[in-house]
Amino acid sequence: MNLVKLCVGADSIAALQGWRAARKADDPNWTCRHVTRLWPKREAELLNGGSLYWVFKGVILARQRILRLDEVIGEDGIRRCGIVLDEAIIRTEPQPRRAFQGWRYLAAEDAPRDLPQGREQDEALPSTLATALAEIGLR
Repeated sequence: MNLVKLCVGADSIAALQGWRAARKADDPNWTCRHVTRLWPKREAELLNGGSLYWVFKGVILARQRILRLDEVIGEDGIRRCGIVLDEAIIRTEPQPRRAFQGWRYLAAEDAPRDLPQGREQDEALPSTLATALAEIGLR
């Protein structure tokens, strides 16, 4: 089982990588994680090899392996879920995704495939083209 999440604040994989590099440069003890309000009920399935799939401009383009879920108490005293991620960002074949709030579960059989070895650095297609190709089954 996996999660899918909009990558708010980053419009490309490069932007996400840059933001994370800046955070790590500011704090060498920084943990690669995404904090969310709700705790996944399917925790055991997620921790059994699951990933967080990132949506950029309406298209899933990358994933990160989920390592663990940490409790995070905000300054407001509210308990949240810190989804701790492997730092490696793995590019995937583009898969269109309609806008949504929060995160959604994504079954393994519905997840986009990883790009083949050697294609990780390929220039990403414009999101509109990637979406159009995926919609007609040419992803």
